[in-house]
Amino acid sequence: MSPVDIFRMLSLAAIWGASFLFMRVIAPVIGSVPTAFFRVSIAAAGLLVILGLMRISRDFKGKLKTVMLLGVINSGLPATLYSVAAQVLPAGYSAIFNATTPLMGVLIGALFFSEKLTIAKFSGVFLGLFGVGVLTRAGPMAFDLQLLMGALACLLATTCYGFAGFLARRWLDQVGGLDPRLSALGSMLGATLFLLPLFAFSIISAPPLSWGGWNVWLSLLGLGLGCTAFAYIIYFRLLSSIGPVKSMTVTFMIPPFGVLWGALLLDEPLSMAHVYGGVLIAAALWLVLKPAALKPVEVNTR
Repeated sequence: MSPVDIFRMLSLAAIWGASFLFMRVIAPVIGSVPTAFFRVSIAAAGLLVILGLMRISRDFKGKLKTVMLLGVINSGLPATLYSVAAQVLPAGYSAIFNATTPLMGVLIGALFFSEKLTIAKFSGVFLGLFGVGVLTRAGPMAFDLQLLMGALACLLATTCYGFAGFLARRWLDQVGGLDPRLSALGSMLGATLFLLPLFAFSIISAPPLSWGGWNVWLSLLGLGLGCTAFAYIIYFRLLSSIGPVKSMTVTFMIPPFGVLWGALLLDEPLSMAHVYGGVLIAAALWLVLKPAALKPVEVNTR
């Protein structure tokens, strides 16, 4: 992996780590669906402006519908699920659960995309799930139905990411590939259209008691423009450069940032559960992502 790709991954981890902080501020005030809708719609508007200023051709090479569908899987559904989790889970918890994305990728790759499932990868999946269990049972939050529902929402979101990584590589890199900025734009447009009727229904049936103050709307701008629009440009570039499984490892670097931002800016409590769960998930990811041992090459000396 090149130094440029490593820098991209670290930058993406720091940015996405902050997204859990923003959602923790926004979702309890205006609700899950409005948070998700504003996140992707602000991102779409921001990308339209960025591409217009940069005079980038909007030639989707016949892949607009495909990339919009990908946006539902990769952005619309996960944004909603993480907004649900943000109403009950601290930002650090959601960030650590997000680190199970490569584990989901391994299972999905083996089940649906003919990826080889080695003993090490299989062991890593179960070790990672055990790490998630340690986090939920031993953390500062009480182990109750709310915690389980928040954890389930995060794991469903990582399942979406697992599918999306393989689908993006298969759908978008064909016939010369697609500019990552266009991939990000199409993805956000698809997610926005998907969430629009859900947003309208939520406003009609159960409008928020408050739309919040300046801190909520500044957080929405940060979430939409920084953590979504800009971040997805980097993400699609990584997908094209290093592939889906390696790109998913960025989620391993997100928890330290998510826990750090939550502790520094939201005064969220820290406990040894963060360490135990994080170490177990780190070990699982090492098993999942370590290079396969090369078989020795027999040299014929005759």
